[in-house]
Amino acid sequence: MRRSTVQGSNFPSFLPKEVEDFKDPFARMLAARIERLPVNVGLAERSIMSSCVKPLRQSTETSPLVLLHGFDSSCLEWRYTFPLLEEAGLETWAVDVLGWGFSDLERLPSCDVASKRGHLYQLWKSYIRRPVILVGPSLGAAVAIDFAVNHPEAVEKLVLIDASVYAEGTGNLAKLPRAIAYAGVYLLKSIPLRLFVNLLAFNDLSLSTSIDWMNVGRLHCLYPWWEDATVNFMISGGYNVSAQIEKVKRRTLIIWGENDQIISNKLAVRLHCELPHAVIRQIPDCGHLPHVEKPNSVAKLILDFVGEDSYKEAQRVSQEGEQENPIDQRDSLKFCCRLSKPFVYLNIMLLASNCEVFRCKSKSMKLGILICGCGNENPTAIWEVDLRFSV
Repeated sequence: MRRSTVQGSNFPSFLPKEVEDFKDPFARMLAARIERLPVNVGLAERSIMSSCVKPLRQSTETSPLVLLHGFDSSCLEWRYTFPLLEEAGLETWAVDVLGWGFSDLERLPSCDVASKRGHLYQLWKSYIRRPVILVGPSLGAAVAIDFAVNHPEAVEKLVLIDASVYAEGTGNLAKLPRAIAYAGVYLLKSIPLRLFVNLLAFNDLSLSTSIDWMNVGRLHCLYPWWEDATVNFMISGGYNVSAQIEKVKRRTLIIWGENDQIISNKLAVRLHCELPHAVIRQIPDCGHLPHVEKPNSVAKLILDFVGEDSYKEAQRVSQEGEQENPIDQRDSLKFCCRLSKPFVYLNIMLLASNCEVFRCKSKSMKLGILICGCGNENPTAIWEVDLRFSV
């Protein structure tokens, strides 16, 4: 699809002119690569020109990586991590969820959950056409889970980053009169609120950086249809995927910022226990958006996760002919433990009275235990321990 650009600029002409004010070179670089592709949804007479960043190369060695974004955001969230993944040789897409980002919504479509899912599926069916590794940060994790459960043929693996998956949709906001809903949405794009959100989401951000990141994060809000699309989503009820979590059949990597001030780390433990095929990794000294704050760490975790199948196959081949270790024939019980500090006597701590226990369905063979050592309600480390036992 050919991209039109503003004369004398590297940016697509459909982006708001305020993109020129970006100071961040990575944001400018990724913004210059945004394209609009026609995506035919339902029986609509015309396609939705849908914004995304396409990969520079296709790969036959690994599955495509599709990067979603969080609530009321855009593909520019991935400005730091996207180039790292691409440089590592992955076929990487950064896709704007319908209703947010930089798609053309002048003829406003419905922006409820079913419409967002259908739009993503049609984009996948039209342009990708292979099972993908779907990456969802924050509310994008709910988008990813909803998509994986409804279209399992399109998803090979999931990566969920500081996942917002336990909220019951938009709650009472869905019942607001439209006038009040529009007032709330207007506040949502206000500069003071956006700066405050940056304070919550990131660690040790300078004022100048916070202002620039705020400009990047609210660029899509400057479209004339943004308020209508956001109100449409709010009154539709939003995402409520907690009942779908146990239906996810794909292997999942959970990434969590140690100092997330928006989503409790307790929910990371709960999610790990409720997902049948999940591993969890925590990033220290990091807030709610690790792919913005710690892109190198996130890229490495994703690359390791993408390549684990090749590693396991190599291990299998190297071990052919060797006698199986009897312990490998035993079932495994996984404890997901969060400790306030390293503690070697884990077996003793498991008996402590200040443990909060998340019990999952017995078929998953998982028991998650949250340990609050020394009265600390927000312990800082996630520990994974596999205890094997005879059955």
